[in-house]
Amino acid sequence: MAAKDRDRFSTTTRLRLLGEQTAARVYRSQTRRQDRRSRLTGRAALLALVLCTMVVALAYPIRQYVSQRGQIADLERQRRQAEERVERLRDLKARWQDDAYAEQQIRERLHYVMPGETGYIMIDPNAAKQARADLGAAHRPWYANVWDGVDKSDASDQ
Repeated sequence: MAAKDRDRFSTTTRLRLLGEQTAARVYRSQTRRQDRRSRLTGRAALLALVLCTMVVALAYPIRQYVSQRGQIADLERQRRQAEERVERLRDLKARWQDDAYAEQQIRERLHYVMPGETGYIMIDPNAAKQARADLGAAHRPWYANVWDGVDKSDASDQ
């Protein structure tokens, strides 16, 4: 019986030892997983911190870059407009160098006539009255304002 008890005892002992070893392995694997999780969490936090720092560090230079690109675009537009204006003025200058164009403009704008010609300016009376009514006192000739004042005072006496 002693041999049987020993066998039973030894089997029980073996099972107990096997259970303890298994429990220790499970505990160690859980500890390792927790260690990995905590390490990954720490790494993730560090990575997030680095990324946030980089975003904050790069925000101002990127904003300046975008702002300067906008200014460059505005200056390019102004330069193109200035070049177009210079080209128009060169064309106008070249036209004024032509004697026929200059004579045409002088006749049209200043109502000049050549020697021996008679100049006429035809005014539509209805258009003149309408123009006088449309223009304010500041845009009309001074004598028209005086004459209108005389007309108004004469009309109020009657």
